[in-house]
Amino acid sequence: MPRVKRGPKRKNRRVKILKLAKGYYGMKSRGHRIAKQQVEKGLNSAFAGRKDRKGDFRRLWITRINAAARQNGISYSQLIAGLNAAGSLVDRKVMADLAVRDAAAFSALVASARTGLEKVKKEAKPVAAKEAAVADPKSAKSRRDAKQLASQ
Repeated sequence: MPRVKRGPKRKNRRVKILKLAKGYYGMKSRGHRIAKQQVEKGLNSAFAGRKDRKGDFRRLWITRINAAARQNGISYSQLIAGLNAAGSLVDRKVMADLAVRDAAAFSALVASARTGLEKVKKEAKPVAAKEAAVADPKSAKSRRDAKQLASQ
């Protein structure tokens, strides 16, 4: 079998790796084998960092929303539950921006969330009363509650 001399292909591949390793300390920027390992590690860290950044921003948005919500007298969890009940489609990124830049618009969102929470509470009350009446049909209180529910 004839001998293969790689020619410029080998040099070009090595130069590409060393160019990516520019700025690394010691042999990590000069020796091909070690530079190759370090570049691979750096590219993996960059990939993971891009994924982590998304979570970091979400955490920041939630913190900002929570601070603004508490200034308006509601907790973050109640705000999100109320907005979901009201059918709001505003995401956390936009809400955080409103919390920082436009307090009046954020207050309107809080009002919408409060109406959504009230709506959920009104829907949940009759169901809970019916369940209590059905739970013990022999007690006088449950019979009275059942009569009140039937009259409504």
